[in-house]
Amino acid sequence: MRFRTILDHLILLAGVIFICGPLISLFFATTHLPADLPETRLTLVPGTAGLANYSRLLGAKFGFTDNITALGMIWNSFLLGAGFAGLKVLVSLLAAYGLIYFRIRFAQLIFWFLLLSLMLPLESRFLATYDVVANLNMVNTHAGLILPLVASGLGTLFFRQFLFGVPDALQEAARMDGAGPIKFFVDILLPISLPTAGALFLVLFITGWNQYLWPVMVTTDEGSYTIVRGLQFFGRANMNGMMLACLAVLPPALLVIFCQRQFVKGLFDGNH
Repeated sequence: MRFRTILDHLILLAGVIFICGPLISLFFATTHLPADLPETRLTLVPGTAGLANYSRLLGAKFGFTDNITALGMIWNSFLLGAGFAGLKVLVSLLAAYGLIYFRIRFAQLIFWFLLLSLMLPLESRFLATYDVVANLNMVNTHAGLILPLVASGLGTLFFRQFLFGVPDALQEAARMDGAGPIKFFVDILLPISLPTAGALFLVLFITGWNQYLWPVMVTTDEGSYTIVRGLQFFGRANMNGMMLACLAVLPPALLVIFCQRQFVKGLFDGNH
């Protein structure tokens, strides 16, 4: 049994090294001066210039017009990720609530149409979506970045399955107390849905943060660039590009590390 435990940990350690090794090597490379790096630009030995390198990066201006900084790109990415995830969770919860608790004709058919949207890759809808965004004058705006991506068949499915497990006695008790649909949703369903909503928010935030193709299409002003799109300013072996790549990974990684317990609870514990 002890040998099996050691073997399990060795396998897990090997998996962590295999997955995180390139990123760790990239980060160590950014702690050196460019002249001290080998031709491969990667190293497993940390340097002493990391603080100076990142301080210079955060204060520098980039782009053809010098209209954006690394902090500005991080802020744009945060707005995209948080807005994308928050609105998607809210719309999905409201859609699932309406489909289950209201007597809507063809509710099942509507739900299946929502699921059909999962069969279409997000990128396949970009051209038509961009035409709508352009006609509404939302190009180079945060609303244009976020709103077209809000609807989610997957999120509706997620919350629909959760709400099916909510006891009917809660709705009956709320009705006896004189609570209407809105009060029932806000005072009862919303609080017990928070762990599930938090787990979905985490997944969607990372998805929104890592979006590349849609920001490329809908932002032409460098002041609206996200950090993922900002990587195009630099070459593969450019020190600024390497540091920006490390910064792009950091917020989602920290979010997963610090919220992993809540994430697992929201997905698997039932929460009610």
